[in-house]
Amino acid sequence: MYPDHPRNAPVQRAVEVHQPTPLPPAVPAPAPVVPLQPGSVPAVASIVLPDGRVVTGYAIEPARPEPVALKPAVSRTAVNVALGGVGFLAVCGGLLLLTSFIAALTAFITQLIILAAVIFGGWIAVQIFSANGHQGGTTVHIRKAVFKRNHFHG
Repeated sequence: MYPDHPRNAPVQRAVEVHQPTPLPPAVPAPAPVVPLQPGSVPAVASIVLPDGRVVTGYAIEPARPEPVALKPAVSRTAVNVALGGVGFLAVCGGLLLLTSFIAALTAFITQLIILAAVIFGGWIAVQIFSANGHQGGTTVHIRKAVFKRNHFHG
C-alpha cells in the first residue's frame, strides 16, 4: 500500500530490558520535627527513605466533616400538621357541641312556650267553665249578638 522508501529502511536497535529490583520493606524513619509555621502556611514534612532519598511534602490532615446541626426526632412539618389536625378537630368538636346546645335550648324554649300555653289556656278554661263565676253564665258580646252559655239570643 505504501511505497517502500529505500532511504528510510527500518533501523534495528538494541533493546535493553530493565527488570525491577525488589526493595526491602521500608521502615519509616522518624520524620524530623518541623515547627509549625504561623498563619495559613501549612507545615512541610520531610521523610528520609532507607535508600537515602528525601521526600518532602505537606502534611495532609484527614478531612473532617462539618458538625451536623442536631435535628429534632420529628420533623417540624409533621409537628405543624399534627397541631393543625388537633386544632381542626377541636374546632369541629366545639361546633358540634354548640349545635347540640342550640338544638337543646330551642327544644327547651319550645317546651316552656307549650307549658305556658297549656297553663294559660287551662286558667282561661277554668274561668269560662267554672260554676263559681257569674250566676247568669258568661256573657260575650260579638256584633250585637249575645251568647249566654251555648245559647244564642239574637
